[in-house]
Amino acid sequence: MRWKSRVSTAFATLLLGTGTVYGLEGDVASGEATAAVCVACHQPDGSGVNVPGGESWPKLAGLNANYLYKQLVDVKEGTRTSPTMQPFVSMLDDQQMKDVSLYYSQLESTEGKGDTDATEEQLALGKKLATEGDWDRYIVPCSSCHGPDNQGAGDHFPAIAGQHAGYIADQLQAWKSGRRDNDPQRLMLAIAERMNDEDILAVSQWLSRQPAVQGGEK
Repeated sequence: MRWKSRVSTAFATLLLGTGTVYGLEGDVASGEATAAVCVACHQPDGSGVNVPGGESWPKLAGLNANYLYKQLVDVKEGTRTSPTMQPFVSMLDDQQMKDVSLYYSQLESTEGKGDTDATEEQLALGKKLATEGDWDRYIVPCSSCHGPDNQGAGDHFPAIAGQHAGYIADQLQAWKSGRRDNDPQRLMLAIAERMNDEDILAVSQWLSRQPAVQGGEK
């Protein structure tokens, strides 16, 4: 399939180029102190909160430090819109953003949460989309970018296995609507805009039930 070949090549090129985007030099202890402004939403252990039907706060523990730093920079500069995050990020200088990113990357990841009423049919669809995609609709599997078992690949593609279902679904809707647009080569927009609400619900529920990466830095 010509389209599949072109897309796969583009993803492979990005993955090969996902070395350190930012040379993060920081202090984990200082990052822990800075994280005091984060714990109300993201929790003291970085586990976040899943709020079905409301605003969920993502799990930060164990995510790649460079990815976290880029998201903070994007929010501060307005490249990524987040009314909830903006007031807090605006209080941090560049070094504090590096420190807190390093701190969260070193925390042990916890398991994600999803809706307890997810059906077997939903989970089966979610697994298919996450691991195989739907090439008839040009939907690429999540693992093509987010790595084996969707546990992260480099600085651009964070671990999404074990992330909270509410947050995954909200971000997919944000990509789809254009509320979020800070990804490399707009890859997420291209995929999310082809997904319907059923797809988004299914893949977010399935991913939230997968083993979270352990050991940090994904």
